[in-house]
Amino acid sequence: MTRASRPLRIVVVAPLRYPIREPFAGGLESSVHHQVRTLRERGHRVSLIATEGSDHLDQSPPEFVLPAVVFDDPAEATDTTYPAGYLERALPALERALRYVADHSDDYDIVDNHSLHGVPLARADDIGVPMVSTLHTPTLPDMLAAHRSSDGPRSRFIAVSGHTAAAWAAEGVEATVLPNGVDTERWCFGPGGEDLVWSGRIVPEKGLHLALEVARRAGRRLVIAGRIGDVDYFETEIAPHLGVTAHYVGELRQPELAALVGHSGCALVTPVWEEPFGLVIAEALVTGTPVVSFAVGGVPEVVAGSVGAALVPAGDLDGMARAAEDLLRRVGTNADARRTVREDAVDRFSLRARAAVLERSYAEVVASDRRGAVTAAEAIVVGGRQRASSSLTGGVSAVRPAGTGRRVVTA
Repeated sequence: MTRASRPLRIVVVAPLRYPIREPFAGGLESSVHHQVRTLRERGHRVSLIATEGSDHLDQSPPEFVLPAVVFDDPAEATDTTYPAGYLERALPALERALRYVADHSDDYDIVDNHSLHGVPLARADDIGVPMVSTLHTPTLPDMLAAHRSSDGPRSRFIAVSGHTAAAWAAEGVEATVLPNGVDTERWCFGPGGEDLVWSGRIVPEKGLHLALEVARRAGRRLVIAGRIGDVDYFETEIAPHLGVTAHYVGELRQPELAALVGHSGCALVTPVWEEPFGLVIAEALVTGTPVVSFAVGGVPEVVAGSVGAALVPAGDLDGMARAAEDLLRRVGTNADARRTVREDAVDRFSLRARAAVLERSYAEVVASDRRGAVTAAEAIVVGGRQRASSSLTGGVSAVRPAGTGRRVVTA
C-alpha cells in the first residue's frame, strides 16, 4: 500500500451536537478525538471542524468552529433532537467551513468526514480536495440523498464493521471496512472484581434497563457509568431501580472509566438496535475484563472468538445472566486469563495500528487524486485545444473514484 511521503494536511469534520472532548458524549466523539490526536502524534497537520468547546481546535481557522447545542431545559435534551432553530444556524456554518476548504484547497490534502449530515457529501465534488467519509451508523436518508445528488467526484467510504458496510452497500454505497480502535496505553490492564459493569450512552437503544434485570437475575451488583442521553428514559426506566445492587456513578472521563471497567468482573452490553460496532466491548476487552453481549449488528465482529467474550440472542436475559456467571468464574479475577483476553484485544484494536492503516489509505486516495488530475489534463485536449474548466486551478478537472465504483470525469 502507498505510504505518505510527507506529513499530510488533513481536515477532519466532526459530527454536530456534542463537543469533541472528555467526558466523551459517546463512542463517535471518542473515536474522532483519538483519531485527531493520534494522527497529529504521527506528524500530520490536522485541522478540525467541530462544535464550539471541542479539543483540537488550535490548528483550525475561526470558520471551522460550529455553534454549540444549548437546550433551554436540560430535561428536553436527547441524542436524536436539537433545540429549535439550531440546525438553521449549524448547517450553514458547516457549509461556510467547507467553503473555506474549497477557497484554500491548495492548503489541504484530504477531508476526513465523520458528519452524520449530508452537507459534506453534497460538497464532495466541488471542494477541490478528495474526501473520505466514515460510516458510523445505520443508513441515514440525508446522507444517502446528498451522496446521490453529487454529479462529480464523490467521497470514498470507510465503515466501522462489515455489518455496517453491508447495510450501506444495499443502498449503493460501497465501503472499506476498518474497525474502530482503542488507545491501549490509556485503557490499561485491570485486576478485575466481583461486580458487573455497564457503560455507554444512557438511551433506550442501548438497553440499560435490560442490564439491570440481568444483574438482578445473576444476583450481582451492577455499576453504571455514562451520559444520560434521554432524561425521561433515565427517570422512568433506570432511576427507580438504583440502590444497593445497582449504582450509577455518572459520566466519567477516560482514566476513571478505564479504572472502573478494569476493576469489574464482567461487562454487560445490551443493545436493542443494530449496533454498528460496539466500542465499549473493545474497551472492556483491552482491560482484560470479559464481556457478554446480545449478538446484534456488528457486535459479533468485535467479539470475534475472544476467549473473554460471550454472545447470546437479543433479549435472552437468562442466557446473559448464565454467560456472565461463567465468565466471572473463568476470567473475572484470574490474572492469567485476563492477560490473554487483553493481548488478543490489543492485537485487534490498537489505535496506533488503525492509524497506520488509515494513513496509508489517505496516501492512496491523495495519490489517486493527483494521478487523476494528470489524466484529466491529458484527456480534455480535444480538437487540438484544451477545454476550459472553472472547477480547478489551471483549467483542468480531477478524476476521482465515485462512491459507486465508477470513475467520473468533470469539466
